[in-house]
Amino acid sequence: MFLILLRGFLSHAGIEGRGKQEKFGKGVDDLAQKDQVMRPTGKALETMKKILKSRFITTAHVLFGREVEELTEIEIYKTIAATAKQSISDNWIKTNKQYGERKEKQIYYFSIEFLLGRLLKSNLINLGIEEALKDVLKDFKLNLSDAYEAEPDAGLGNGGLGRLAACFIDSLAAHRLPGHGCTIRYQYGLFEQKIVGGNQVEIPDNWLRDGFAWEYRKPDKSVDVKFGGNAYMRDIGNGKLELVHENSMIVMAVPYDMPIVGYHNATVNTLRMWNAEVNRDFSDYGLLTQEQIQQRNDYRNFVESITRYLYPDDSTFEGRRMRLIQEYFFVSAGVQSIVRHYKKTGMGIYDFGKKIGIHINDTHPALCVAELMRVLVDDEGLTWEDAWAITRDTIAYTNHTIMPEALETWSLDMFKPLLPRIYMIIDEINRRHIEEVRRRYPNNEDKVRALSIIQDGVIHMARLSIVGGHSVNGVAKIHTGILKSTTLKDFYDYTPRKFNNKTNGITHRRWLMGANPELAALIDNILNSREWHRHPEKMDGLHDHVEDKNFLEQLMKIKHLRREGLAQYIEHHNGVKLNPDSMFDIQVKRIHSYKRQLMNILHIMYRYHRAQNEPSFLTQPVTYFFGGKAAPGYYIAKETIRLINVVADRINKDKRVNDFMKVIFIENFGVSIGELVYPAADVSEQISTASKEASGTGNMKFMMNGAITLGTLDGANVEIRDAVGSEHCVIFGLKAEEVMNYYATGAYSAWDEYNTNEKVRTVMNQLVDGTYGDFRSLYDYLLHANDEFFILKDFNAYDNARIEVMRRFKDKDGWARTAAMNVAHSGGFSSDRTIDEYAREIWNIHPVIIS
Repeated sequence: MFLILLRGFLSHAGIEGRGKQEKFGKGVDDLAQKDQVMRPTGKALETMKKILKSRFITTAHVLFGREVEELTEIEIYKTIAATAKQSISDNWIKTNKQYGERKEKQIYYFSIEFLLGRLLKSNLINLGIEEALKDVLKDFKLNLSDAYEAEPDAGLGNGGLGRLAACFIDSLAAHRLPGHGCTIRYQYGLFEQKIVGGNQVEIPDNWLRDGFAWEYRKPDKSVDVKFGGNAYMRDIGNGKLELVHENSMIVMAVPYDMPIVGYHNATVNTLRMWNAEVNRDFSDYGLLTQEQIQQRNDYRNFVESITRYLYPDDSTFEGRRMRLIQEYFFVSAGVQSIVRHYKKTGMGIYDFGKKIGIHINDTHPALCVAELMRVLVDDEGLTWEDAWAITRDTIAYTNHTIMPEALETWSLDMFKPLLPRIYMIIDEINRRHIEEVRRRYPNNEDKVRALSIIQDGVIHMARLSIVGGHSVNGVAKIHTGILKSTTLKDFYDYTPRKFNNKTNGITHRRWLMGANPELAALIDNILNSREWHRHPEKMDGLHDHVEDKNFLEQLMKIKHLRREGLAQYIEHHNGVKLNPDSMFDIQVKRIHSYKRQLMNILHIMYRYHRAQNEPSFLTQPVTYFFGGKAAPGYYIAKETIRLINVVADRINKDKRVNDFMKVIFIENFGVSIGELVYPAADVSEQISTASKEASGTGNMKFMMNGAITLGTLDGANVEIRDAVGSEHCVIFGLKAEEVMNYYATGAYSAWDEYNTNEKVRTVMNQLVDGTYGDFRSLYDYLLHANDEFFILKDFNAYDNARIEVMRRFKDKDGWARTAAMNVAHSGGFSSDRTIDEYAREIWNIHPVIIS
């Protein structure tokens, strides 16, 4: 993008054409193909600033009818965003046009979440105009960082699933790959978390309050989505059947498109967000009766509720039903839109699977299988056999769930009345599939049950995704191995060639270049190159410098600077003054029992107990951080948050230990706060029960910023350990096979741990003896429910691991080398690498140079 933008600036500067060729040696497009990054200097830079300044002033006048000096904070942000959009729009149009003209295969990544974070900074970085615009704003006594802070986080996701999707579409555009996103435009995000009296309180996340600067509403591209009614096949004679779908409720799906800007190239892909709206014709009430008016109001309320909330409460029937409605809504809208756009290119429908790929991110979009079949059979008139062949060529599926009980299912009682035609299609898919299974496994009904999509009154969405696609991938080597050997073993045995691994990754452009620019500049200097910006695997060149004292000193200065930044944030928001020279030990992620925040806080309670009784026990200052949201209906997770805050309040007020222990709960943790947190960490807590975390991506963000992993052999921790070596991480606890063996044999007893382990008994008793108030619920959960995630079993190993981490931290030179080693090996965990593997091994797509 920057290179194409620069061509316009050079033209204004009078150095276009032959002069440009002579000045730079090769044409701009040639340079783009070679992934070189050009940065303007001298006259070209001044011309760029002049144009940006003119655009900024004009945009302020057009949008708000005021002089720049009169703009409010949010208006300044919107003006900057609109100025940037002028540099995006031309290439967005070119990208879409050239994809169509060249008939390139395109990928559509369906995910119910896209946790984007703030976009202004990343878009300016990708455009290559951040520094120039920063200088322009100084002329108006404005600070670009203030504009960054004014932007709300887009409330389109919650955790790792959505953050992964956001990284993936960033990497697709960065590598010039024709790939787009498809999701829901939620009016309210998950919720804004407040901590009141130590408890989590949820308030609506009205992220669209001031509008969304990056979206474009496209009402002309709306589609209709059907719910309910009656669907059946009618005999029309001559041995032919005709579909009848009558009395359905029709919802209008309106797309809101967002540009996804490639890094220093001309590629601008699209994230399409679907909003449920009432058709304009429906707003004319005319001479309706009161009953008819009420019916219209009920319909309006239903339609508007579909895209109102991210993750409706699924503890009730109506909440789960709304979740199913949301899933089908964006799937149907997305698939219909893709087919309609494809047909406009003039390519034949039988080539659809060769030119279009639809990727299912977890099972929420699994209905893509049935919806594509519906469109091909009902709307396009294909035979079942032809439609099925196209569908399987088109669909691919990523699994994120190891735990069988967590795999998504829908009861037929709910599904059939809501989506009658889709049920008919799934039932037929299953009937034909089971016929094939019985041919493969005659007289083996156990195998039929294990492989059936519809079984015991429920539809299994993972099974539908596997049967209806050509690829199934896990997201870490250990995760994929467990899928093959346990969770999806029957399907792996049935179609082993479908299964493959694609270890997750993160975009280094946001989590290193954007979040930690000082470290990025240091890497530029040490490597004497910016090539790693485009090819993050080049970061391994830092390995040659891990004994360089100057490099290590600068790295540790940057780490201290980032700790100071986080300490300032905490003092402002939590009212607690922190020591930036202490070790920052951080666990930030969704609050869940398998992620074992409870083990972390219990161990802090143990250390505090010893410190009270042994004055010389604490020798290393440590600040313990927690952050993350608990689902509103998840009582144990919310009690864990309450325990963390009660313990934090006690420790932080105890002057006897204050120089050595502080505990912080970071309220409303999300992407933007994460950009402060990850670079400040010394210790990355990745302590999930082995075999439960599919991959994790927080572990990669910490690693990329020089934190040491303290974790179990779970998810991508295994591959991080293999990359950096055991001397540069600390691994503890049960292994996956040991955990699964305990589940299989039932040999584990939490009471045995309580009765034989004094450390465990001490902290468990403190939950109920009044030391921290009443936490009987957590006590019963761990003991009477038999500690399903082995918190007590791993407690001693965790204690030893923390002792080892603190021992290493005292060796400042050794710790600096460990930090450097983690940064050096983090390039392999970039989403650029992951996306290249998807493109090459699953999607069969190739880079397209936009000219």
